[in-house]
Order: sequence, then C-alpha cells, then structure tokens
Amino acid sequence: MLDSLITSETRIKLLKKFFLNSSTRAHLRSLETEFGESSNAIRVELNRFEEAGLLNSIWEGNKKLFQANKRHPLYKDIHNLILKETGIDRVINKVIHRLGNLICVYLTGDFARGIDSPVIELILVGESIDREYLARKVVQAEKMVGRKVSYVVLDPAESGSYLLKYKSTDLLPVWNYDGSDAVEK
Repeated sequence: MLDSLITSETRIKLLKKFFLNSSTRAHLRSLETEFGESSNAIRVELNRFEEAGLLNSIWEGNKKLFQANKRHPLYKDIHNLILKETGIDRVINKVIHRLGNLICVYLTGDFARGIDSPVIELILVGESIDREYLARKVVQAEKMVGRKVSYVVLDPAESGSYLLKYKSTDLLPVWNYDGSDAVEK
C-alpha cells in the first residue's frame, strides 16, 4: 500500500521505524546497518523528515539520534497509516472481541522496534481468556494480513513481572480495556 504512494523504499523504512513506536531512537550508522543501504540515502531522508518537523534529533556524545516528533500534527495520522500498512490494526480488531476479560494488548518483537517482519508478536493481558476462540481468530487474522501471529496470554497478576523485562522500545501498548488505541494519547 505505502509503496504505491511513496516511491522511496528508504523513506518507507524510516516511517515504519520511527512512527510505529514513538520511543524508537536511532542514529545514522545503526540505520545503515539495519536497512543495508548507503548512509547518504538515509541521511537525505532523515534531513527531509527533520526539516519537515516529523523527526526530532538530539546529540548523544558524537551521535545524532533521531526520534519521531509526537507533537507534529501528522504524527497520529502517519502512525495509524503504518498500523494499517503492517496489518497490526486488523489483527487486533480480529482477535480482541469476545475473548474474555481482556485488559490490554502489547506489540513486541521486531514491529515494536519499528522493523518490518513476517511475524506480529503480541502479549494479551486478561482474565478468563477463551484460548480456543483466540487460536481460531489468530488463524483467520494470519490469512487476512499475510503474516504469522505469535502471542502470549498473561493473567494480570503475572503480567507486571513479565513485562518488566522489556525496554520501552521493545513493548508497545496497542489496545486497552476501554477499546481505545493505547499507543498514543
């Protein structure tokens, strides 16, 4: 979908990297390694995004780190577009209904770090989760988005200690009990 609107693969990779999880921070050299592209192509796009106000930058030692500007008027729209592009929004909508007392859903793995992946990894926190129903819905969601879905179901009592092992860039809340988007308020 995005590739028909945006012709630059580098630009699409940067949008996914920074706008899926607003906690993601990266510097030029790490992006060069991750994307397998020239630093010049990445630098040009980073500068464009920064000039447009979509990215903020800070210096940490001799490295210039970039991060999405959550205060930009288009941030939420771009974030939602990336969720749609990856299929994460459809997976969440497909699996959360009638599961039991679901409290929240977190995205983990590569997608939480802004890296495109063939696998969507989720953590579901709730009580009395109907695991058979969940398994059927996950299979349907996988067919719908063309990606595998991996998930862990946690009881609220055990979720606190389990979630502590994740850094903010590795754990992204994508749904909470009131049905609202928990990612960016």
